[in-house]
Amino acid sequence: MLSKIIEWSLNNRLTVLVLSFVLVLTGLWSLRELPIDAFPDTTPVQIQINTVTPSLSPEEVEQQVTLPVELAISGLPGLQVVRSISKFGFSQVTAIFDDRTDIYLARQVVNERLQTVELPEGIGPPKLGPVSTGLGEVFHYVLSSSQRDLTELRTLHDWVAKPILRSVPGVAEVNSWGGFVKQYHVLVDPLRLRKFDLGIDDLREALEKNNANMGGGNVVQAGEQLLVHGVGLVTTVPQIANIVIASHDGVPIKVRDVADVEVGHEIRRGAVTAMGEGEALLGLGFMLMGENTRVVAQKLEDRMEEVRDALPSDVNIDVVYNRMDLVDKVLHTARKNLFEGALLVIAVLFALMGNLRAGLIVALAIP
Repeated sequence: MLSKIIEWSLNNRLTVLVLSFVLVLTGLWSLRELPIDAFPDTTPVQIQINTVTPSLSPEEVEQQVTLPVELAISGLPGLQVVRSISKFGFSQVTAIFDDRTDIYLARQVVNERLQTVELPEGIGPPKLGPVSTGLGEVFHYVLSSSQRDLTELRTLHDWVAKPILRSVPGVAEVNSWGGFVKQYHVLVDPLRLRKFDLGIDDLREALEKNNANMGGGNVVQAGEQLLVHGVGLVTTVPQIANIVIASHDGVPIKVRDVADVEVGHEIRRGAVTAMGEGEALLGLGFMLMGENTRVVAQKLEDRMEEVRDALPSDVNIDVVYNRMDLVDKVLHTARKNLFEGALLVIAVLFALMGNLRAGLIVALAIP
């Protein structure tokens, strides 16, 4: 059989050369498209279920949130392990499935089960984590400014930089570390509230009802249809302070009469320092499971110019970690080792065979 193949190859040299050329081109194209990473990703098929639980202690989070979520997803097809973390204000349940389970099918069945979970009032709904793995962090960058505080940096990142980077193909999530999430705080004075015979529920209801835009139909005037739109969405401290809670003897009682309104931030559970120059804001780009690390990281790097153009001139954004650089170093080391190994093998073949032609023929078969 082998002799016939050799004979056919010698009689059809042009065909063999063309097929060899096509095979080489196919190999080069496959090499470029091959997902390459610096680390082997051994993360199993897993889904994280995150729930924000304001003001609850770890014990309460475990009893009122984590346990109901665990019971809801138990018994799912392919489910192997369920583990959880319960801490102040946060619950995370991780469901690990069999490696043969499709990640999107698993997310679908988990999401269906979560619709049946009943949590205490005021607890955020359980949300699925991004379709990423433990090695999904491929891109880190830092926002800093000498003229803006951490609240402004966080706002700029969440509303300017983050949406731009989230649109990059292959990106599962862009997270923020550090900074402060802006909030408007209404600091109630119980004595002033009691003075007007009002309760916390009255204040809360007034704030909810007076913080929305409403449509009011239309008015026809001179043959022209005009839309009626009530603008009530509050955006500043004075607007919140002037919301009317109730009326006492014909005199409106406003929020400022029973409380102080100020700009604040939500409770944070972490901080970031950069370059030894104090606090900054760190952005993390996560890659979708199964994507090519080099391709996604390069696209994020290219999109950074668009982010810089969108941010104010006094805000600096610097890339501090790009997985592509690490992958390139790993590939360089692998090429160097392969080249040195090939030279050593060729030298040994020449020394043992004592024939230059035979040594070259064997050496050509090394790749």
